[in-house]
Amino acid sequence: MKKKQDHNILWVAGPNSKFKLKGAKPAGFWVGLWHGIIAPLVFIIGLFTANVKVYETNNNGRWYDFGFLLGIGAFSGGAKKATG
Repeated sequence: MKKKQDHNILWVAGPNSKFKLKGAKPAGFWVGLWHGIIAPLVFIIGLFTANVKVYETNNNGRWYDFGFLLGIGAFSGGAKKATG
């Protein structure tokens, strides 16, 4: 018998985040980087659903924030470079 999955598989922030499960470690640098990279897409999806958020609130602070900003910068910097 297969166990029901309690969190989303893409590590997207929101109420079903794996980081919201009891006993889960807070999201760190790598998760912040991932959330920053997917932020533009997640923002659009989040406009239509309450189950997806851009930013994980259960994070370890500065390292998550640093990763998030690098992810956002990678997305915006790559787009800028491709057009210029």
